[in-house]
Amino acid sequence: MSVHVSANNFIKDLSMHVFNINRSLKNIKSSTMADYIYIDSKSIIITTNNVVSPSDLQAIEKYVKSTSSVNADQVQSLRLPQSKLYLKIVSISYLYEATNTHITSKEVERILKNNHIFNDIVLASKPRIVKVSLKSNMAIIWIDIWDAQSSSKAKSFIN
Repeated sequence: MSVHVSANNFIKDLSMHVFNINRSLKNIKSSTMADYIYIDSKSIIITTNNVVSPSDLQAIEKYVKSTSSVNADQVQSLRLPQSKLYLKIVSISYLYEATNTHITSKEVERILKNNHIFNDIVLASKPRIVKVSLKSNMAIIWIDIWDAQSSSKAKSFIN
């Protein structure tokens, strides 16, 4: 799990923070425990003995935001590790009907945002559109998405 904050003040007493996070988790009767905290250039990474639940995330976020060494407004996101996966959409018209204009990545993004089946999908990069062949009007669209390491978002989308 990583928390994006300015880590300068937080780094001063990491063992105390691990202890307090574990106390917060114990208070909500969680079996999850923080093992250690690692600081990189942008994030505070808290490693745990289990995959954290939403209630674990809330308890950890509440603790991090309540510490005097972190301004709550500095906490940008609290999230589990993610992987980048790609989805391939086939049999899409490359040119708009009755025009000589081809589909753009901005148009693909707009369509994805307006379609309910993509509600939980977060793009990792701009969609890429590849024309199948010179004489064909068909395209393949490649979409890179952020997903949990278990690929749960991709699996639910595909099924």
